[in-house]
Amino acid sequence: MADSPHPPASAAGHAAPVAGGGGPVRVCFVCLGNICRSPTAAAVLAHLAAEQGVGDRLAIESAGTGDWHVGGPADPRAAAELRRRGVPLDHVARQILRDDLARHDLILGMDRQNLAALRAMADEATAARIMPLRAFDPEAGDDRDVPDPYHGGPDGFRDVFDMVQRSCRGLLDHLRAAGRL
Repeated sequence: MADSPHPPASAAGHAAPVAGGGGPVRVCFVCLGNICRSPTAAAVLAHLAAEQGVGDRLAIESAGTGDWHVGGPADPRAAAELRRRGVPLDHVARQILRDDLARHDLILGMDRQNLAALRAMADEATAARIMPLRAFDPEAGDDRDVPDPYHGGPDGFRDVFDMVQRSCRGLLDHLRAAGRL
């Protein structure tokens, strides 16, 4: 399977997979340790959705492919960037499980490594719902990775926030166009 599935309809005329139904769209963001990128994405999407009055139409979670930080808080630098931008965060790190894949409409990985780990866990039915988050970023081009800021300084967390925010706005636009919001 290719590293990046079809981009959203707004980007290339292909529909991103979003299961139908009357309930909320279930979205899970996944990074490596679930302390930087994926909790940032979950908080940003929840914040944007609330601002747009569609927060009740989404069920948002995040998880990590690794288990190093399970039960711990978000990285303090990620939390500080979210606070600086006025985005609330309530987070406890957890590891993604195979059962999580079946119950989400979209599983959005932060980079190729996370996507590969998710696809290795997935069956055929759930694999189609695994996508890079930046498939929804109008500035992503061919680079669909959200870089891991963990080993860097504050600039990395600012850059990640900006990428995630653009991607989450694009995701909301896509869900609205698909009639899910």
